Amino acid sequence: MTTTATALPIGLVAGTYALDASHSEAAFTVRHAGISKVRGTIGIVEGTVVVGEGLESSSVQVTLDPATVSTKDANRDGHLKSADFFEVETYPTWSFVSTEVRAQGDAHVVMGDLTIHGVTRSVELATEFNGTATDPFGNRRIGFEASTTISRKDFGLTWNAALEAGGVLVSDKVVITIDASLIAQA
Repeated sequence: MTTTATALPIGLVAGTYALDASHSEAAFTVRHAGISKVRGTIGIVEGTVVVGEGLESSSVQVTLDPATVSTKDANRDGHLKSADFFEVETYPTWSFVSTEVRAQGDAHVVMGDLTIHGVTRSVELATEFNGTATDPFGNRRIGFEASTTISRKDFGLTWNAALEAGGVLVSDKVVITIDASLIAQA
């Protein structure tokens, strides 16, 4: 029995696309003291999306730089870079490598191995294809948004502080979102 490849979203053309880091963002949100959320970004160093003839033959690979963490608070950013959290001198990059791309109803799912702090775990990214465009320089671009929720403890990020009223300073749940613009390669 032969299987038919799942069709690509309308407008998406097979090929190799390089991430445009200046028009892309990796962001995270984590609950702080149980009452508010801290939002931040991590710089994307490089990324490649290979679009096959069908979703099953497509792939994603991304490298991030945790030393670029920004939460708009220099003291907190310094703490996040320290041994209490990211240990950026020991673990200078994070990565995501897809293991499966598939349709799920009208949406898309990218499964893959996420490595943070030297620990690799499988994650599922709910992914939305935002379309294609040709920029003023003649580059064919594609755009995607993706999100997932992880447990920071699963990646060895266990630092915390107890609160006087109960609970902890930093929640375990972290929401990660990616907004990516990619350029078709010749």
